[in-house]
Amino acid sequence: MTTVTTKVLMTPSKRQDEGNRGHHHHRDNDDDDDVDLLGEIAVSANNQGTSIPRKRDYRQRAHCNPLANGRWEDTPTAPDAFREDGHYERTFLEELKKDEGKEAKITFADIGCGFGGLLVRLSPLFPKELIMGMEIRAQVSEYVRERSLALRKEHPGEYQNISGLRTNSMKFLPNYFEKGQLKKIFFLFPDPHFKRSKRRRRIIQTALIAEYAFCLREGGILYTQTDVKDVGDWMKEKLDMSPLFRPMTEGELNEDVCVELLRRGTPTEEGQKVKRNSGSTWLHCYVRVHGNPRY
Repeated sequence: MTTVTTKVLMTPSKRQDEGNRGHHHHRDNDDDDDVDLLGEIAVSANNQGTSIPRKRDYRQRAHCNPLANGRWEDTPTAPDAFREDGHYERTFLEELKKDEGKEAKITFADIGCGFGGLLVRLSPLFPKELIMGMEIRAQVSEYVRERSLALRKEHPGEYQNISGLRTNSMKFLPNYFEKGQLKKIFFLFPDPHFKRSKRRRRIIQTALIAEYAFCLREGGILYTQTDVKDVGDWMKEKLDMSPLFRPMTEGELNEDVCVELLRRGTPTEEGQKVKRNSGSTWLHCYVRVHGNPRY
């Protein structure tokens, strides 16, 4: 199967029929207003609100070495040691358990979530999925968690399904997720690590792809996006070589609401910067396929 590579020119124009795509993902209580959840919403990627923490109070250096030995005392020893109720309201988890007939587990993971813009956009699109942002920088991950709590206060009954935590996903992802637990995993605008000597710090590596496949269920989707062509080519090359993933077809890309959101360039802070500068991004999306039973 050929790889579908999408080069996204960040322009504001968009066909009206594309703007209406994804309405079937709305919550059941949406009425005749026919609101486009992919369009402008009350809370944008950069929303500050009245009680949202200020980014300037949580600033930290942009780059962090994921191969360094840091202090990760809060890392669970295994997925069953992770407490979802430490991040999501217990009453909300009970509601999900009642609806689904099983314990609520995180099913969407945004790796290197930055300030949490994607989480905010995904929350109303997938209100019954637990979505977690995972960030290596302590100050930034704390901002995401505080932002999630503030949004719940400002919008009662909403944003109950998002949160953030600090971890090193290149080392500890299987500590959080069981085999086949995730439906979607995002790697958006990862640190490019331009120097050849530092490329082993890139989040998409041949040795790590098997771990990502382990956490994703069959049919789950891995999304990558970057504004650096070299990094886009790198991620595509590594994933193309893996027998555990296949590229999404053009038809699958056009039907996926998350792909549509990423093509618009508005869900993340980095994406908004690229759009403002009329830049380009490279979007590559892959489906988890049946492979070695170990994974």
